[in-house]
Amino acid sequence: MRTSVYFCLILSVLLAVGCSSSKTKEVVDVEEGKQPVDYINPIIGAVTYGKKSKDAHGFGKTFPGSATPFGLVQLSPDTVSDGDNGPGYSYEHSTMEGFSFTHMSGIGWFGDLGNFLVTPTVGKLQTNRGVSKDPESGYRSRYSHDTETTEAGYYAVTLEDYKVKAELTSSARAGIIRFTYPESDSSRVQIDLARRVGGTSTEQYIKIVNENTIEGWMKCPPEGGGWGAGAGNADYVVYFYCQFSKPLKDYGIWSADLPDVKRKMRWIRKDNYQDAIKNAKIYTDKTELQGKHLGFYTNFDTKEGEEVLLKSGISFVSVAGAKENLEHDINHWDFDKTREEARDSWSKAIENIKVEGGTDDEKTVFYTSLYHTLIDPRAFSDVNGNYIGADKKVHQSKDFTYRTIFSGWDVFRSQFPLQTIINPELVNDEINSLLQMAEFSGREYLPRWEMLNSYSGVMLGNPAVSVINDAYQKGIRNYDVEKAFQYSLNTVNNTGNGELGYSNKHISKTLEYAYSDWCLATMAKSLGKSDIAEKYLKRSKNYKNIWNDEVNWFRAKDSSGTWLPWEGKTKHGQGCIESNPYQQGWFVPHDIDGLKELMGGEEAFKNELVSFFDNTPEDFLWNNYYNHPNEPVHHVPFMLNEAGVPHLTQKYTRTICSDAYGTDAFGLCGNEDVGQMSAWYVLASIGIHPISPGDNKYQITSPVFKDVVIKLDKKYYSGKTFKIVANNNSKENIYIQSIKLNDKPLDRFYITHDEITKGGLLEMEMGPEPKID
Repeated sequence: MRTSVYFCLILSVLLAVGCSSSKTKEVVDVEEGKQPVDYINPIIGAVTYGKKSKDAHGFGKTFPGSATPFGLVQLSPDTVSDGDNGPGYSYEHSTMEGFSFTHMSGIGWFGDLGNFLVTPTVGKLQTNRGVSKDPESGYRSRYSHDTETTEAGYYAVTLEDYKVKAELTSSARAGIIRFTYPESDSSRVQIDLARRVGGTSTEQYIKIVNENTIEGWMKCPPEGGGWGAGAGNADYVVYFYCQFSKPLKDYGIWSADLPDVKRKMRWIRKDNYQDAIKNAKIYTDKTELQGKHLGFYTNFDTKEGEEVLLKSGISFVSVAGAKENLEHDINHWDFDKTREEARDSWSKAIENIKVEGGTDDEKTVFYTSLYHTLIDPRAFSDVNGNYIGADKKVHQSKDFTYRTIFSGWDVFRSQFPLQTIINPELVNDEINSLLQMAEFSGREYLPRWEMLNSYSGVMLGNPAVSVINDAYQKGIRNYDVEKAFQYSLNTVNNTGNGELGYSNKHISKTLEYAYSDWCLATMAKSLGKSDIAEKYLKRSKNYKNIWNDEVNWFRAKDSSGTWLPWEGKTKHGQGCIESNPYQQGWFVPHDIDGLKELMGGEEAFKNELVSFFDNTPEDFLWNNYYNHPNEPVHHVPFMLNEAGVPHLTQKYTRTICSDAYGTDAFGLCGNEDVGQMSAWYVLASIGIHPISPGDNKYQITSPVFKDVVIKLDKKYYSGKTFKIVANNNSKENIYIQSIKLNDKPLDRFYITHDEITKGGLLEMEMGPEPKID
C-alpha cells in the first residue's frame, strides 16, 4: 500500500545527495531527525467494513483518536453508533456524530463505550444524531479525510457542515478538545449523555456546578445494549467532571420523553424512538436533572478563528474520582502542553523496542503495530487507585493498576507473550486484575473475555490460564501464586472437555481445552503438584479423541460418540468457531509430536502444512486456508520450523508482514482484536514468535529489520538489552544462512525466554536462497 508521494519523496532525497551509492542501498529514515513516535499513524486499521470487505468480519476496527499507553481515556471521533462498528469510527463513513471519551480498539460484536459524546455545532440546535445518509436530520456533520490529522496522542478534523475545526488530545484519565469556530452568533458545544456504541445509556444525571463546570454520570447496563447488543453483560457507570474555557451563560438541558420500549439497539433505531429524541423537551431554567435520555448544550458568539476548549476527567468510580483525575492530569488550559505530553508518553512507551534497517513504510507499520499493542488492557482504576470490583463495590489498589479489556481468546497467542518481554509489570497488573475478578465476583474461576468486570463468555478456551502459566514460567510472579493456580484449576474444571474426553459436537473447544489442560499441568509441575500435573497432562492429550482416520483429520462427534456429517476440511462450521476444520486442526501447540503421529509422521505433517500455505490467496483476506485475519492460525507459520523446513517459516512470515499489513485505514487485513493482530506483526517482524505460550520458547524466523534492540525491565530481568541483528538483510535476502547467539553458533530455530532476558545478541546471516541441510 505504497503511494506515489512516497516514491517522489525518495526521488527528491536521492537527487539532493547526487544519487550517491551510500544512499541508494536502502530507503531508510528518509526524513532526517524522524523519531520512532513519528512513525505512529492511528488511522491504520481504522475501518470496519467497506468496498474491500470480503466477509462478515471486516477489517481492523481500531479508532484513530487520542489515547495514552494503557490509559483509561480514549478521545476519538465517532461516525456511527450502531451495527457492528465497535470502535465508533470507520474510515468509509462520510459523516461524523462527534467526539467521545471512551472507545474500544479492534473489536467486533457491536462494541461498547463511546460515552460522553461532544459535538461542536453552529446554527439551529438539534438534539438527535440523525442518520448518515441524511446528516441534516440531526447534529452530525460531513467531513473530509483531507482535513484529518492522526498522530500518537493527537487527532484533528474539520466538521464541514459547521466549519469548525476539532482537535483532540488526552492524558491517562482525562481529555481536552480545542474547537476553532467561524464567526457566528449561534456557536455551540453540545453533549449527548445518552450516547453509547451499540446501544444507549439508560439513565443519566447532570449538574451545572459553576459557570465553567458540569458534572454527572451515565448508567450503561446490558438493558441498554452495548457489548454484544447486551449479550456481553457489560454493566458500568461513566462519571464525568467537565470544564469549559468559555463561561456557561446561555445553556440548557434536553430530556426526551421516550416511548415505552426496550432500550437495546434494535428498538432505539425505530422511528418513534428517534422522533422522541428529536422532539426532546429543552430546559433552560434547570441546573440539575436526571432522566432516561439527556443532553446538554451551551451557546455563545464566536469571532472568526476563535478557540473554545473543553476538558473532562473520566472515572468509572465516582464524580469525585473524575474530578481528581482531571485535576491530576490536566490542571490547565494549555492544549499544546497536553498534546506534547501525550506524544512524549508514546515516545517513552515504544522505547522498549527499537528497529533500524527497514523502509519508511515498514517502520510505520511496525511502530503503529507496537502502539496498538499498548492500548489494552487499559487502566480501570482512578489516579488514587480506586476501582469498581466485580462485586460492584469500590476497592483501592496501591500495589498494582486494576485493568480491563481482556480479549483472552485472541491475546494469549501473541499480545501477552510480547508483553512478557517488554512490559512484565503490565502482565502482573492483568493477572492481579483477573484474580480480583474471580474473587469479588464469587465465581472463583477466571473470565474468558472480560470487559469492565463483565464475564462476557465470548469465544472459547481458557486463555487466562495460558496467560498465568506463561507469566509464571517466565518468572513474572507478583501476585498470589497459590490463588492463581487454584483459580486456574477451577477454570479448567468449569469449562473443559469433561468426562467425555472431548467437547460435544466441537473441534474448536476440544482442541483449545486440551491446550489449557496442558497449561494447568505445566504450572502444577512447576509448583511440585505432581498428581495434578499428571492428571491434566493426560487430559491435554484428549485432542486425539476427535481424530478421525476416515477423513484423516479432526472431526466433531456428539456425546454418544457418533461422528458429525463431514463436508470437507475447508467448509466452515462443522464444530469450529470462526474457522473450519483445516484451520482449527493445527491448534495442538503443546504436543506437535503427537499431532505429527496422528497425521502419519514428519513427512505427512510437512506436506499438509505446505499445502495449507500454497492455497492461501495473495491478498491474505478472509479465506479457507491460512486465514491471517483471524487468530486460530496465527501460530501455524512457525510450525514449519517444527516440520524441518524453517526456510518456509522465513518465507511465509516475511510475506505476511509485507502483504497482510499496510499503511492506510485498510492496513489490517482483519479485526485487530485488542492488540493481537499487531502483536503478531511486532514479534514476527523482529524474528521471534511462540507456538505454545507457556513452554518459554520463541521460534526464530526472518526479521524484517536489520537491527532490533529490546530494552529489558531491570526489575524483572538480569539483562539490560537484547539485540537481534540480521546481516545482509533485504527484500531479496530473506533466508537465514546461519545463526549465532552471543557469538556462539546456534543450531536450532528457537530461543528461550531466559536467553532473551539475560540480554545478549542474536545474530543472523541472511541470503537470497534457502539454506537447506
